[in-house]
Amino acid sequence: MRRPSLLISAGEELFASFFSRQEQQRLSRLFRWERHGTTKFTVDFRRRLSTTEALVTTWDSPHLGDDLPLLAPQLRMIAHCGGEVKSRFSRSLFKRLTITNAPAPMARATAELGAALLLYCARNVDFYRSELRKRSNRIYDEVHLHGSSESLIGQTVAMIGFGRIGRALVDLLRGFDIQWLVHDPYAPRSLSRQYPVRFAGLRKLLPQAHLLVLTAALTAQTRGLLGRQNLAHLPDGACVINIARGGLINLDALRKEVQRGRLRCALDVTDPQEPLLVGDPLRAMRGAIVTPHIAGSGRRVREGIARVVLDDLERFFSGKRVENRVTTSMLDRMT
Repeated sequence: MRRPSLLISAGEELFASFFSRQEQQRLSRLFRWERHGTTKFTVDFRRRLSTTEALVTTWDSPHLGDDLPLLAPQLRMIAHCGGEVKSRFSRSLFKRLTITNAPAPMARATAELGAALLLYCARNVDFYRSELRKRSNRIYDEVHLHGSSESLIGQTVAMIGFGRIGRALVDLLRGFDIQWLVHDPYAPRSLSRQYPVRFAGLRKLLPQAHLLVLTAALTAQTRGLLGRQNLAHLPDGACVINIARGGLINLDALRKEVQRGRLRCALDVTDPQEPLLVGDPLRAMRGAIVTPHIAGSGRRVREGIARVVLDDLERFFSGKRVENRVTTSMLDRMT
């Protein structure tokens, strides 16, 4: 059986973090494959594209434009190692080629970080850690005399976005008897029969959002959703947890609210700077937790992504329907 040609756009280390030795052996059984590690559209990359029938991309791959079919006349399929594809490929390519992504392995891992940050913020762990850094044991006396009121059990938690990650987060935390208040104009309201959630408009949700988790896609409608005005509607002491996309928040406005002590935040993503600038005060600010985009970046997650990518490649070249195709009708609601 003839093996199709496949080009993998990834540097050596990034490639190895996705494709284990076992998956590389599977690649060799299915394809005549080669790897190219440029982040730019070099002459060598163009040459390799000119003969390939399939392309695997990663987050270090060059942007692919409308001229791709001319540069790669034999190309039939692109399989992306990750979920976000809209900014990586010109819109016309989704009609002319089969383009797949692999978001499923990242959803539960991202939800896991959301659960960790939610628990950390709900129990106000960062505050107690800062108190214990002081040369004083006064906090022991405070807790001894008055107790602590922080808990996640039975609390109301607000969420913006109720896609794959949001649903995974609710599933992970079912044992905490949380009352979820969700804003997502596109999520079917019938989901409230499967999940312990109540849907609400943004105006109703924000004043009740003492704990607010962002899991929404970044679209034209959601970019800057939490700007100065909407942040002002959050109650004093509220905590904003972002495990989705940095562009959902106006970072300058949030930084000011945290700096003056009115709000707290836990951010795995930031925009417009990522990595967050070394001198950014959020990195050390009281009331702020920042992690370096770790939610869906685990090695096991990447290996799961590689399996999804290879499964769809194998289906496509066996004449079967792929499971993770991205169509133009899906793009407007995707990050």
